[in-house]
Amino acid sequence: MIKRTLFFSNPYYLSIKNKQLVITNKDTGEIKQTPVEDIGFVIFDNPQITITQWVMQEMAENNVAVVFCDKKHLPSSMLFNLNGHNLQNEIFRSQVDVKEPIKKALWKQTIEYKIKNQASLLQKLDKDYKQMLVYANNVKSGDTTNQEAQASRYYWKHLFDLIHFKRERFGMPPNTTLNYGYAILRAAVARSLVGSGLLPTLGIHHHNKYNAYCLADDIMEPYRPFVDEIVCEIIDKYPNYHIMTKEIKAELLQLLTVDVQFEDMKRPLMIGISTTTASLARCFAGTQKKIIYPVL
Repeated sequence: MIKRTLFFSNPYYLSIKNKQLVITNKDTGEIKQTPVEDIGFVIFDNPQITITQWVMQEMAENNVAVVFCDKKHLPSSMLFNLNGHNLQNEIFRSQVDVKEPIKKALWKQTIEYKIKNQASLLQKLDKDYKQMLVYANNVKSGDTTNQEAQASRYYWKHLFDLIHFKRERFGMPPNTTLNYGYAILRAAVARSLVGSGLLPTLGIHHHNKYNAYCLADDIMEPYRPFVDEIVCEIIDKYPNYHIMTKEIKAELLQLLTVDVQFEDMKRPLMIGISTTTASLARCFAGTQKKIIYPVL
């Protein structure tokens, strides 16, 4: 079942009654309700929203990913349940004890899928893509020759028809749009990791001591081109794409329901990510050798 995504950009008072999220508009007094168990994501983008502690507790118990936006209306923090699986202790142990060669093999798979999905997007947009397949085929265990970086330089040079574009966190548009989409994707991956009993902090490649979501940053890599595709559509559709309007944010939130193709099945991205994280847990446990990623 696809969980609902709720986006709050106006002042609301949120409370719980009979396992229902009660949403009261502070300006009009209008009241709406929705079952908490049907919610997958909540995005708060207004400093005047009031939330009871019970709301946060119910969301945590139902593994709802809660995203808070900063004063620039960009996602800045996330809240997750740290007890999302009944075998969590056992899965944590297998995650902590996984050997370095296995991590390097998993990272190789991850980067291969990322580069191939980037190549597929370029091909879909009728851009030069064949060099990307060369990079993908040259990825070694642990990506020791850094094919990811070489592919990234080529990819960003050819993806957008924008002069002098560089992929930078605080760079020119559409960097802000990409950042917003990636933040949604990161939250989705972290939520699925918790649901699969994994600790988002312990990465297979990313190891920044200040990063609480290293594993989420690892696993989201092959999914990034799905965000990039939506951003390309936004650029074509909105002349003012450099301004993060409600309409553009709504377009980015559609990421969660985009269909993604696996070898033998098609799933909405939100469910597809759970397929990926569940396979990763099995890799850590030693019962599977490959992470299941989608192809674009």
